[in-house]
Amino acid sequence: MKIAPIHNLMLKQDHLQPILLHTGQHYDTSMSKVFFEDLQMPQPDIYLGVGSGTHAQQTAQVMTKIEAVMLQNRPDLVMVVGDVNSTLAASVVAAKLWIPVAHVEAGLRSFDREMPEEINRILTDALAEFLFVTEKSGQQNLLNEGIASQRIYFVGNVMIDSLLMYRRQAEKSFILQRLNVKEKEYALLTMHRPSNVDTSEKLTNILHAFEKIQRKITILFPIHPRTRKMLYEFGLQRQIERMKNLILLDPIGYLDFLKLMENASFILTDSGGIQEESTVMGIPCLTLRKNTERPITIEQGTNLLVGSDTEKIVEESLKILSGHGKTGQIPPLWDGKASERIVQIIEKKL
Repeated sequence: MKIAPIHNLMLKQDHLQPILLHTGQHYDTSMSKVFFEDLQMPQPDIYLGVGSGTHAQQTAQVMTKIEAVMLQNRPDLVMVVGDVNSTLAASVVAAKLWIPVAHVEAGLRSFDREMPEEINRILTDALAEFLFVTEKSGQQNLLNEGIASQRIYFVGNVMIDSLLMYRRQAEKSFILQRLNVKEKEYALLTMHRPSNVDTSEKLTNILHAFEKIQRKITILFPIHPRTRKMLYEFGLQRQIERMKNLILLDPIGYLDFLKLMENASFILTDSGGIQEESTVMGIPCLTLRKNTERPITIEQGTNLLVGSDTEKIVEESLKILSGHGKTGQIPPLWDGKASERIVQIIEKKL
């Protein structure tokens, strides 16, 4: 969702020749291939097939394999997005080969170094020559870390470019009919972060909240493979099975998910991107985390932090159901043109 609008624009420029590389960090069909199809992206020019593993194993594999690709192709720029292990790995290799790095979604900070993504963000930003920022807090974070202002560009949010580009197409999805649910008569849930699903105590607390909420409204839960695995490891699958109005779904494609977000009564999530998308859609969002690297969604958007506190999750959910959910506004430059600004800067600077 972050690279598609940029890549599409680059293909239209005569003097830009993008090479699309997929590391394979996200390799499951439901978590990868379907998104390429929904976003009408071509097959990657290069596929590394890294797969799963520990953070160190995954990062090391990407570094080893991508170095050979960079040495062979000698690109003028390596562009990375977000905060996954592949982002860090590609940045380190490029920087050591004296290839400039452009980081899309730079400067975001949760200030929680227990999050692996926070480490990836900090290190990638330290190495990047072009830092493309989604919100003003990101700009200030980078300046506070001593990064030169001429390397920082406030361009807006490419996630929102994809959202606005495909929103109308998502309206044609039949996912509501397939699931036999009606508009605004369900809550949508996503949860995959290690801080929530890798400890039995936190996961149990959150499930207690869901048990109470599903008595009031159906909860649709496209479940991440990691979360499903941990439910079984902790022996919590029976607790899930007892919740008749908590509907587990396999991971679903981008367009179907947009349709579900657009028509949800509210959203429960620990995802960063969904905090942003729900703000633009005007859908109340309860974030199952104690912090967020996207504070603009709290300050101006529809997002509210509830952590793993059972009572707070339930209280805020019931508040929304009673018609008192949080409202907000769309942040500056979240206008669907961030990718245009990025490509213009790259064309000018390279």
